[in-house]
Amino acid sequence: MSYMKTALMTALSLVLAACASTYTRQTVTATKSKLATTGSVLVAVPHDGAYGDASYPGSGSATANAVRAAFSRFSNNVQLASGCSELSCLQSNPEHFAYYVVPQVLHWEDRATEWSGKKDRIEVKITVYGSDATPIASQIINGKSKWLTFGGDHPQDLLPEPINAYVASLYQ
Repeated sequence: MSYMKTALMTALSLVLAACASTYTRQTVTATKSKLATTGSVLVAVPHDGAYGDASYPGSGSATANAVRAAFSRFSNNVQLASGCSELSCLQSNPEHFAYYVVPQVLHWEDRATEWSGKKDRIEVKITVYGSDATPIASQIINGKSKWLTFGGDHPQDLLPEPINAYVASLYQ
């Protein structure tokens, strides 16, 4: 009886583990003070991601939108800078912003996980600069999809959870 119970618990643990995406965050530049909720934010739109020879159109826009949504939870003035992927372009905006955010898609891998068993993966670097172009904070976020996807999952589904957690850590 004990053996059956152990086998059942092990099987249940494996199924539950297969149903969860995993994330890691690596701090590049640690923030020394919290961001002000009154500060306006301008977010760059990164270049689309790629894996090997495959390019993923729209991945840069999806990343920028996830970053914008995360900052919008804390600031009432968050804008996307279409056509800008770098700090110098953000700074050329005639409107003054307290913070400039430059996301970069370092890795974007969309796999048919349900058929191949290979997980979707993302790697995104987010750097926050002050109005004077001084780096305030920077972090690399890695995500892997769950193994048991039942189809329909994509790398952009991995963006909100770790980005929301990172941005919340900048304010709280």
